[in-house]
Amino acid sequence: MNKTDWQNFFTNKVNTCDILVIGDIMMDKYYYGDVRKFASDAPVPVAKIVKRRTSLGAAANIANNLANLGCRTSVAGFVGDDHNFETLSKQLQDNGINQDGLIKTQWPTTTKVRIMSGHVQMFRMDFEDLAPHSEEQFTALENFVERRLNDSLDAIILADYEKGVCTERFCGSVIRMAHNHGVPVIVMPYGQQWIKYSQADYIAPNVAKINQILLEPIKTDDDEAAERAGRYIMRKFKIKNVLATRSASGITLVMNDNVFHLPTRVQEVFDSAGAGDTVTAIFTAALAGGLKPIDGAYIANLAAGIVLRKSGTYAITLDDVLTELAS
Repeated sequence: MNKTDWQNFFTNKVNTCDILVIGDIMMDKYYYGDVRKFASDAPVPVAKIVKRRTSLGAAANIANNLANLGCRTSVAGFVGDDHNFETLSKQLQDNGINQDGLIKTQWPTTTKVRIMSGHVQMFRMDFEDLAPHSEEQFTALENFVERRLNDSLDAIILADYEKGVCTERFCGSVIRMAHNHGVPVIVMPYGQQWIKYSQADYIAPNVAKINQILLEPIKTDDDEAAERAGRYIMRKFKIKNVLATRSASGITLVMNDNVFHLPTRVQEVFDSAGAGDTVTAIFTAALAGGLKPIDGAYIANLAAGIVLRKSGTYAITLDDVLTELAS
């Protein structure tokens, strides 16, 4: 397809898609400073802050990517009743993301604060509480998911960053509810307990996450090892397809009867933060819009290359994608 065909696809297909992102909600804050001296009272570098920015993180970043592509997007998960939630809520609203599925808890909104010197991360502070959520809170979340499924969804993304939403019971419940409505589930995994994603339609890990569940780690540039790992994941965890992000080596899509290795045009990885979020969002939007999985993986691979050239969390835009496709 040429640029006009792709423009029509996103305008006429993706714009009509309705996608729900469920998972761990985060706020990312960046403070950029000029580090030129050490403190007089302690042997630590001093950053004179010259710029700051905030961005949606984790599941909220996936939702932001989808909204930027024109999808009707909803996000669901747990947040706190605090200042960081107010900032997050405003950004969701500004980007047209439905936030009716956010359940307020007594815990703080998960927030990561990074101190940057140029493009180098000097220090990070995490504001979070990983205490288990109550049964009532999970019930409220499940009830919201059921309502959205009854409204008609084109896809669900389960975004796990191991902050308490994606328990085995909850993931199983969401996948069952989605399949009862004929809705595919795409998983962004975390940790080692991937059995909780059983029966998901797609799982989209990077190589670092894959290596956490393998006895023998694989390298990012080994096509055969990537396929073997994908088939192991499908067999062991009963997941139907694997979309593996391999940094500068591109993407591998492993399906029951086929495998595709898509190289990236990126020669040097500047920053991999958020690349997996973008891959998951673009691939899901493509599937929801009616493209074949290989075509979705192709677009996702191009989009990942854009994010790898950016600093910090970056939500892809439709212009980014169309420009990359045209080139």
